[in-house]
Amino acid sequence: MEHFKSSAIEKWINMKIYTQRLDHIESNIEAESIELSFDTRQKSRFRATLNNGHDIGADLPRTGILRSGSYIATEQGEVLRVDAKAEKLMQVSALHSFDLLKAAYHLGNRHVPLMLTPTALYFEPDHVLAEMIQGLGLTVDEVEHPFEPESGAYAQHQHDHRLSPIKALHHVHH
Repeated sequence: MEHFKSSAIEKWINMKIYTQRLDHIESNIEAESIELSFDTRQKSRFRATLNNGHDIGADLPRTGILRSGSYIATEQGEVLRVDAKAEKLMQVSALHSFDLLKAAYHLGNRHVPLMLTPTALYFEPDHVLAEMIQGLGLTVDEVEHPFEPESGAYAQHQHDHRLSPIKALHHVHH
């Protein structure tokens, strides 16, 4: 038992703690990556395990959600790329785009985190909402998909200048 305690303490002591959000990084910097759920990416403090089995911790400034493709760093300059993890979601699809617009309106009225794409809407599993959308004549399927919901019109300003997923679809470079 004593060996277990000492190895657990040693693992905790050697854990990398990421404390900084990076607005941009140089293209030549190599970084490990980690896939995190939307729930985890909303938190400023969390613990996670890299693909290589090493545990990491995060104690980040409270400046909003970590979007897929964000970078965080330790005080020693070690960089980690954060990607959206595929998770169980409800996918709404329709034959006509106007029906999809109506579904987005009704889900938005319920303040549901909602990911918008040109051909589908995604929200976290909720059978009551799924039945409501099906009642409007749309198709609702349970899928595994990365979740990048819209931040909303009243979201606090972030120093991350990347566009939200829906704005990136319509952004024109000059």
